[in-house]
Amino acid sequence: MIMTTIPVDEIPVDEAAAARAAGIEPDNVGLAVLRLLRDYGIDTVFGIPGTHNLEFYRHVERLGLHAVTARHEQGAGYAAFGLAQRTGQPGVVITTSGPGLLNALSAAGTAYAESKPMIILAPGVPLGAEFADIGALHETKNQVAAADAIVEWARRAETAQDAIDAVHDAFALFRTGRPRPVYIEIPLDVLEAAASGVTPDSLSPRPAPAPAAADPATVAAAADLLAKAERPAILAGGGAINGAEELRRLAEHLGAPVVTSLNGKGVLPESHPLAVGAELRLEAGRLALNSSDVLLAVGTKIGEAELWGGKVEPAGKVIRVDILASQRDKNLPSDVALIGDSAAVLGQLTDALGVSDSAQPTAAPWLDLDAVRESVALESAAFAPLEDRVAARIARVLPADAIVAGDSSQIAYYGMSSRVRSEEPGAFLYMAAYATLGFGLPAMIGAKIASPERPVVGVIGDGALMFSIQELQTAVEQGLDLTVVCVDNGGYGEIKQNEADRGIPPVGVVLAQPNWPALAEAFGGTGFAVTAADDLERVLADALATGGVTLVHVPLGLFA
Repeated sequence: MIMTTIPVDEIPVDEAAAARAAGIEPDNVGLAVLRLLRDYGIDTVFGIPGTHNLEFYRHVERLGLHAVTARHEQGAGYAAFGLAQRTGQPGVVITTSGPGLLNALSAAGTAYAESKPMIILAPGVPLGAEFADIGALHETKNQVAAADAIVEWARRAETAQDAIDAVHDAFALFRTGRPRPVYIEIPLDVLEAAASGVTPDSLSPRPAPAPAAADPATVAAAADLLAKAERPAILAGGGAINGAEELRRLAEHLGAPVVTSLNGKGVLPESHPLAVGAELRLEAGRLALNSSDVLLAVGTKIGEAELWGGKVEPAGKVIRVDILASQRDKNLPSDVALIGDSAAVLGQLTDALGVSDSAQPTAAPWLDLDAVRESVALESAAFAPLEDRVAARIARVLPADAIVAGDSSQIAYYGMSSRVRSEEPGAFLYMAAYATLGFGLPAMIGAKIASPERPVVGVIGDGALMFSIQELQTAVEQGLDLTVVCVDNGGYGEIKQNEADRGIPPVGVVLAQPNWPALAEAFGGTGFAVTAADDLERVLADALATGGVTLVHVPLGLFA
C-alpha cells in the first residue's frame, strides 16, 4: 500500500481514525512529538510497542529513528540511561500505558538519583476518562501521580500544544538545571489526533541558552581563597563533567589533588598525576580532601551512599559549585557557593586566577599522591581481598578504551570501581546512589549503541545479572559486540553476609544457578566458562576476541 501524508491542519480530530483507515499516514500528535525530539538531536528510542502507544511507533521509521525493543521496560530505561551517560543527550523511552510505564519507573528512579537526563513518553486514558475505574485495558488509578513521585516532573498533555511545550521544557531542564528524568503522558485521543492548533514557531528546537555564570563578586571571593590556599583539593561529581577541561587546568594551576564520585569518575583522567580516583568509600581516598585548607567541591551531592560511613570534613574552607542553589550546603556546608554551570563557573575561576589557556606543567602537589594511591590500593585489597584480586585480574585484560559497566554487585563496588582506571567521564557505567540490581546489562546496550566503535564490557554478579538476563536477546537482535563477565558467588553474597552479621541464617540468598554459558548460547551469543583460576585471563581474552554477544562465567569460589 502506498502511504501518503497530508498537512497537520488538514486532518480534523474526528477524522484521524478515518484517515488511517484510508491508508493516509496522519501528521498526528505522536508524529509532532517525535519529530521535535529528532530535531533536538534524538536518534534512538527505547521501549516496547503496545496496544496504546502505536501512534508513536507508526512514525519511527519515517523519521529515521532507531527503535530498540527491550524485553522488559525496565531494561529499556536502563539502556536509555547508558546512552545518556555516553552522549549527554536524554535517553528516550516509549512505554505503553499502565504496566509498561510502571515497569520503567525503576529506571526513572535511577536516573533521578544519579542525575541523568531521560524522557519517558506514554499514552494515558482519553480525556474525560480519568479515574473512571471501569476495567479498561491497562487502567491505572493515577499513573501521572505514580510517575510524579519518582521523576523531576510529570505532565499530562491535554492538547497538542501541551505535548510540544513539555518537550521544550524537558530540554530546558536538561540544559539549565539538574538533568533528571521527566514523564510526558499524552491521552490516547490527543495522541491519535491531528496536531492542530500548535504554533508554528514551537515545532522547532529552541536554541540553548548561554551557560549560567556565577555572581562575579562571589567568584572573586572564591578565587582569593584558592590563591591563598596552601593545601587546596578538588572533589568532582557528575555535575563537573561539562567543565572537565576547565577543572583540569585549575587543578594543574593549583597543584590540587582530585578525588571524584563514581558519577564523576574520569572527569580528570585517572592516569593524571593529580588524580586520586573515585575513592570516596575509602579513608585513604578521603585523606586528600579532609587534609585540605580549601576544598573545591564541583557538581557533587557528597552522597552518603558513597561514603560508607565516612565523612568529608575538610580542615579548612569549602567552596561549592553547583547548578542549583539548593545544593550549596547539602551534606557539607559551604563557605562560598558558586551557583551556575560548572564549565562557566570554573572558567570564571581560571580567569580570576590568571590561569593560562596554553598547556602548562603540573604544579607540584602538596600531598604525596603516589603514597595516597598506594594506600587506597592497600585499603581496597584489605577491605574485600577476594573481589579486589579478581577485579584486578579482569581489569588487566580489558582494552584500554573499554567502556565498563557494573551493577550493584560486590565485584563492582568492592573491586572494579577501583581497579578500572577511566580516562574520560562516562566510561564507567554505574549507579552508586540508587544501587539497583539489573542495571548493568541493559546499560551496556545503550552505551554500545551510543559508542559503537568502543569495546563495552560488563562485570556483573550472578544475582544482579539474572534481573535483566532477557536483555541478552536484545543485544543479539541489535547485532552488538558485548562481553558480559558473570562473577558468580552463588547468589546474593552481600545480603548473605548482612544476615550473618545479624545472626540470621542464610535465608533466601543461596540461589540455584543456570548453566550460564549454555544460557548465553540459547540467546544466540557465545558462552565461555572459567574452570580453573589460572585460566581467567586467557578465557576472557578469547571472549573479547570472539565478537558478538559473549558471556564469561567466573565462579568466584575458584579464587578463594
